[in-house]
Amino acid sequence: MSHERSGRLTLPTLGDLAWVPATSRPDLLARPVDEALSRWASREPGVVDQVAVVEIDPDLADTATLNAAHDLPPAVSANCVLVAGRRGGDERIAAAVVRATTRADVNSRVRSLLDVRKASFLPTDRAVAESGMEYGGITPIGLPDGWRVLLDARIATDGEPALIGSGLRRSKLLLPGALLARLPGVELVEELGVPVG
Repeated sequence: MSHERSGRLTLPTLGDLAWVPATSRPDLLARPVDEALSRWASREPGVVDQVAVVEIDPDLADTATLNAAHDLPPAVSANCVLVAGRRGGDERIAAAVVRATTRADVNSRVRSLLDVRKASFLPTDRAVAESGMEYGGITPIGLPDGWRVLLDARIATDGEPALIGSGLRRSKLLLPGALLARLPGVELVEELGVPVG
């Protein structure tokens, strides 16, 4: 990863992709992502210079495919999955964000945090309709109020950037993991991701 100068701080870059400040390309963001990013940037000025976006081929949106096409290190990608469970008549929904080298511990860690008997992935049609984002582009930025955002604490501390969705399949966001941890509403969770396989 390298950094380009953009104002006072540095814009992250990765691989051979043409990164630009995310706030300068609202057309590459799903509407709820653009709105949330604008609100966040108004409260934390460094967001403008530290959140980058890039346009990609939507057929390459899946993590492994994108990484292979652009020779990106898997360790920087962060996947966001939506999980739901019920407690009595109350449905509880959370986004779990973990490095792509791990998988979200839905059956144990997430279920316990939601305090539900069973946790399962939110059906795709509901995830898309209720988030206002495209499947394959769902991101922790701009999710509906009331949905918890659980972030594996290692993303905040491992010193790597976080390559995440933009709400659209045709673009990706890149920002420091430590900055993602400061997204309003994020809850840092130890060991949220478990090794794949």
